[in-house]
Amino acid sequence: MTEIYFDNAATQPLKPEVLTVMMPYLTEHFGNPSAIYRSAQKARNAVALAREKVASLLNCRPDEIFFTSGGTEADNWALATAFEAHQADKPHIITTAIEHHAVLETCHYLEKRGAEVTYVPVNSSGRVDPEVIREAIRPETGLISVMSANNETGILQPVAEIGAIAHENGILFHTDAVQAAGHVPLDLQTLPVDLLSISAHKMGGPKGVGCLFIRRGVSFGGFIHGGAQEKDRRAGTENVAGIVGFGEAAALAKRDLEENARYVTALRDRLVSRLSETVPDITFNGTGERLPGHVNVTCHGTDGESLLIFLDMQGLACSAGSACASGSLSPSHVLTAMGLSYEDAHATIRLTLSENNMEAEIDEAAAIIAKAVALQRTGAGF
Repeated sequence: MTEIYFDNAATQPLKPEVLTVMMPYLTEHFGNPSAIYRSAQKARNAVALAREKVASLLNCRPDEIFFTSGGTEADNWALATAFEAHQADKPHIITTAIEHHAVLETCHYLEKRGAEVTYVPVNSSGRVDPEVIREAIRPETGLISVMSANNETGILQPVAEIGAIAHENGILFHTDAVQAAGHVPLDLQTLPVDLLSISAHKMGGPKGVGCLFIRRGVSFGGFIHGGAQEKDRRAGTENVAGIVGFGEAAALAKRDLEENARYVTALRDRLVSRLSETVPDITFNGTGERLPGHVNVTCHGTDGESLLIFLDMQGLACSAGSACASGSLSPSHVLTAMGLSYEDAHATIRLTLSENNMEAEIDEAAAIIAKAVALQRTGAGF
């Protein structure tokens, strides 16, 4: 049985071109980029080139890109370091109720260290109102963190407006752009963002590598200590092969962004249409401007976990929400923040597409879902 993979928001398959450029740095070019001999210089040059490619995707300067182990580390670095820098006079942080756990759990940790955090609500579409952010600002607000696109619904947040509000008030602005980068344009020459987190494996790169953008001129400390790597801000021998793969994935994403967005949007719209035709009593969550590949659907009267097991048995891979929260018995914090009941949140699945999917898979997946929902609603079991 060939698997239909509709969980691209959790991770995308490694692009063949990415694997090709990584391989030499897993074999013959194994030098430590901090050393001075020839193989080390080759590794160091490869890291520098990758930094340029990632910066090109975001339209920023290469010296504003700092490599990390992924988006989670980048989020932790952004929030924790910003708080440490301002905890004496500006210990207040503003974020939203629908952030990724990498942001929310970091905020909870910082609250134990004295931070005051305001978690602003979203509307029923899953979008935050910039004016609600403005109203939450206090004289002691030191950081605002709002994601660029939600990982469960794909809804794009008004980061340009929120960033402008932050800067009007002299407040640092961070955005978790892990889901958005490589899928929608992000121009850091125009976006009023001070700090931005992204991850390679969401755009066909390797797992275990990401970066934090730190705008030039922003006073910002290091996060991991014990070495001079990343301008003394992130110690540790660089994951050269991973970074090289990240750079290639970023270059491919930039090259193909518009074409991929058109193709994946058409697939998404077809999936929404097929599900609407074949599955009664469903609700699509997250309306308005969103990422090309996200479909978040509540199949009323079902149990999402049982549904996912059956779908997997039939060869369809998808999820009930964030992969980082898999195994949790609690309903999605994103969906409950949007006003869904406990029962409906538990009856919801997330289907996320990429350019690797095909039109025929859309129709087959819709048929599998229709069968699963009908069986569960009639009590026939699986």
